Amino acid sequence: MTTPDVIPPFCLVRGTRPLLLSIPHVGTHLPAALRGDYTDIALQLADTDWHLDRLYEFAHAMGASVLQATHSRSVIDLNRPPDDQSLYPGQVTTGLCPTETFRGEPLYRPGRTPDAAETTRRLGAYWRPYHDALAAELARLKAQHGRVLLWDAHSIASRLPRLFDGKLPDLNFGTADGTSCAPALLDRVTALAAGSGCTSVINGRFKGGHITRHYGQPASGVHAIQLELCQCLYMNESAPFDYRPEVAARLQPTLRALLAAGSDAVVAVGR
Repeated sequence: MTTPDVIPPFCLVRGTRPLLLSIPHVGTHLPAALRGDYTDIALQLADTDWHLDRLYEFAHAMGASVLQATHSRSVIDLNRPPDDQSLYPGQVTTGLCPTETFRGEPLYRPGRTPDAAETTRRLGAYWRPYHDALAAELARLKAQHGRVLLWDAHSIASRLPRLFDGKLPDLNFGTADGTSCAPALLDRVTALAAGSGCTSVINGRFKGGHITRHYGQPASGVHAIQLELCQCLYMNESAPFDYRPEVAARLQPTLRALLAAGSDAVVAVGR
């Protein structure tokens, strides 16, 4: 039996704008009771969405609410459905409690992978608190503004042959094939992206994970967009995964403009 984890599963800073920035894969904490189960490769945390809290730090000054995970996705993936159904049937992906890295390397030592009881425990300890907070903050912002934009922020190495061919576009927007947000809102955001100097794609290899697909309900006033960034835009993609502030500074104005345009547009949707 594992001992209680003393680190809360998320950090939430409430804002005033109709915008919730969710960062579910930025966490790096591995509970002490679990660390011995992981391989040396796993302890490198290579599949973390490194430094996104720092990259998006301007969001606080914009008035956005910011929700971010504290624990590693290697403990439990907050962007997977609780029943662990595949989001991309027929394609290589990782599950609710991942057992391998994006490169196919084992995360757990032999005989240490989480069983059904441990998965259920992790759902209660880490997954549900994050989603309860996310749902409650969306409800608060929607009650205040009538509509709200959920921006689910992710990043990934630009080249991962096991997951996709070649180099990923810089900006990968996912809206569950157009179902998670109003077309006019997405058009406003992607028009800015097209003029940013970055390459971009809509609903390409990444169409949005569980968060985008579950919470994006435009008819109910919640619009959701996932943005998967290439990590080379702001950091080194190899260990120790250093943040590159001079490179990130060139990307941040684009991200700021995307968030501002999206949150302004969400208020006008339906008028």
